[in-house]
Amino acid sequence: MISSMQTDLRRTKGTLSLVLVVTALAGGCCFAPAVPRLTRMFAASAPPGRARCMTVALKAAPTDDAIGKAAAELSKAAYPFMKQVDWNDHTYWMVPGGDAVGWTKATAKIIDHGVAMDMDLVKAGCHAHHAAIGGLPSNGVCSEAELTAINAAIGRMIASVPESKTMDVYNSVSALVDPQVPAYLMSKVNEADAKAAYEALVKFTQVVKANPIIHSAPATTLSSEAASSIDAAASELGKVAYPFMKGVDWTDDLWGKTVPGSPQKTLNAVDKMIVMGAKMDSAALKEAAAAHVKAIDGMDKNGVLKPEDFDAVNAGIGKTVASVSKDDVMDVYDAIRNLVKPVGIPAYVLSKQNPIDALAAYNAFMGFKDTVRSAQLGQRPQSTGLSGDQNAVIVALIVVINLSWALFK
Repeated sequence: MISSMQTDLRRTKGTLSLVLVVTALAGGCCFAPAVPRLTRMFAASAPPGRARCMTVALKAAPTDDAIGKAAAELSKAAYPFMKQVDWNDHTYWMVPGGDAVGWTKATAKIIDHGVAMDMDLVKAGCHAHHAAIGGLPSNGVCSEAELTAINAAIGRMIASVPESKTMDVYNSVSALVDPQVPAYLMSKVNEADAKAAYEALVKFTQVVKANPIIHSAPATTLSSEAASSIDAAASELGKVAYPFMKGVDWTDDLWGKTVPGSPQKTLNAVDKMIVMGAKMDSAALKEAAAAHVKAIDGMDKNGVLKPEDFDAVNAGIGKTVASVSKDDVMDVYDAIRNLVKPVGIPAYVLSKQNPIDALAAYNAFMGFKDTVRSAQLGQRPQSTGLSGDQNAVIVALIVVINLSWALFK
């Protein structure tokens, strides 16, 4: 399978593969020198439980293993290419192609890929991305050392899953990308540098394949009582919100567009999501991801989920959010609000929905939110005290939540 992929890459001069890899580095699904630095910083300021999590992440990310050494070689060869890319170009925030349902199904393959990964390695990858994003200069190019940390983290994550799942992602994404995309992207960089980066990437994939990582399923830190209450609340939310969810046009190309404005501001919002994801309960993350995969697999031609899958997705999201602090959630909420509110996205999205169904869904969502908050570690249900503008933002996020769990409040 790897040899087949390499043949396809050579046909496109490797550019598509490199763009996909580097885009993953910048956005991370997430979830070297940069990792110890971040670990020391967090350990010094975090409570004992949080500091322990940072230590686990560090142990999961050695720098002298075969993948770490290969990552350093990849970064050295690819860095000239990396520096040529205009990371402030909105191209890298666009979905190539207008098939929203097709891209959702491809996203399910990516999520399923993540479900199978070692969660400690995924979180180490999150920390590496966060460290790089936090120090980005105005041109969006991270340091070679940070690129090495990210490449190594991604390599270890991929080494912890079956090759078939990696190929499922490759095949699903490549089938949706217009054949002209690689040539277009190649025209914007030095071809020799791109080819050198590609050749180094091929060598890196061989090292990753030769060093598989075996791992076990994580245990949950969420109590059975909390999990049961969230399941029940998700079911109640689903009964009220399903009409609203069915009314959304999930085939609209709006969902494949980025928010107008600075790419780095958008990336900083993504960083908040990565940080929150890295702190989430690993078992809850797997449950939520698996629920998304099943839901996408069972959706109809318009992208509408089955009621039971809608409930499972919301329950999974609720449990992941319940495993982090209110502050972590609000950091994500505030970052997204600051992106979408100034350009009128909440009002625009709301204008396309049935207002009665939207309001009913919002009220049900508030009840679900209270259940999740009561389950958060060290948290108690509190009145939101939200303003009218904040309410409008949340209603808009109800739409987005069914596309991306990372936008859940």
